[in-house]
Amino acid sequence: MEALAVRLSGLDSYAEGAIRVVAFYDTLMRRRVDLPVLARASAGLAECVAGIRIHGTGRVIRVAPDGGQAPDPQSPASITAPITLDEEEIGAVWLERPGPPVPLDEVLLDRLAIAAAAVLERYGPARTTMADPALVELAIIAGGDEAARARALRLLGFAADLPVRVAAVRSRLPLDQVAGLICPARPVKAAPLDDVGVILATTIDPARFPAGVRAGIGATESPGRSWRQARTALRFTTPRQPVVHHDDLGAMALLAQIPQDAARDNADVAAIARMSGNPDDLETLDAYCATGSLRRAADLLHLHHSSIARRLEHIGKALGADLTEPTGLTRARLALTTWRLLDD
Repeated sequence: MEALAVRLSGLDSYAEGAIRVVAFYDTLMRRRVDLPVLARASAGLAECVAGIRIHGTGRVIRVAPDGGQAPDPQSPASITAPITLDEEEIGAVWLERPGPPVPLDEVLLDRLAIAAAAVLERYGPARTTMADPALVELAIIAGGDEAARARALRLLGFAADLPVRVAAVRSRLPLDQVAGLICPARPVKAAPLDDVGVILATTIDPARFPAGVRAGIGATESPGRSWRQARTALRFTTPRQPVVHHDDLGAMALLAQIPQDAARDNADVAAIARMSGNPDDLETLDAYCATGSLRRAADLLHLHHSSIARRLEHIGKALGADLTEPTGLTRARLALTTWRLLDD
């Protein structure tokens, strides 16, 4: 254990010290140590508390210089570095030195981060959020071999006894970032598939999707069925309702099965298509359909209710329906939703 007896305070020149720190971690990696041993050796080397955090599981390891668990509360980190795997940040390492960092702290943390990434890659499924798209597709493909699906899910890190929910996502944010937000402490995998991002997780919190993201969420009956449901739900998203759960659609989900030619030929849908050239009318109809109330639509759009009434009268004439009546409102909602589904 000679390599483990190294202490930063005992190293002379920076160059010599850096070489010995690198050799120290090379020895640890050859011995295939786990994260607690890695943290314990690092704390002894640095002669201060060393910490490791894994973002995907929320696991935190903090070790004191004597090898025992570091006391709470956690002190501010004097220096920190990311753990990266496959170009994705999957965790962090840090030192809690009472004073300012010493010259070799940066070298130590760099090697600790590399060693931690190697440990995480070696044991169990890859801890990165992003996954092989081919493997994800195998897990969610409709009518696929169930044995192959089970194997794909196992390779992705999902236990056989855990339900898997699928989300279909369109986002300008990196897919791994979105996945980490909606499922911060449970197994989650993501991959781009055709024109849509796929997220598989044991649980999905719809409230945690960030602004600017459109997402459809499937149920947990099976990954294949959940994926089909998620794709359908994604088609129903709007700027006003960017996240849609398939279970919440109910009978509305049947609209997605209408052939597009038949939808375009419908008089109400055609009227909405013509109206789409007037953003004010379209926004008014959307607000009214969402609220079912003239006054609440006016509040939503920050307009006087009389202005909304005039617009709705004009829109109603275009649709050939009285939008203040339940039947007219239902027709408008169905026509607006069906129009949005066209070419989506």
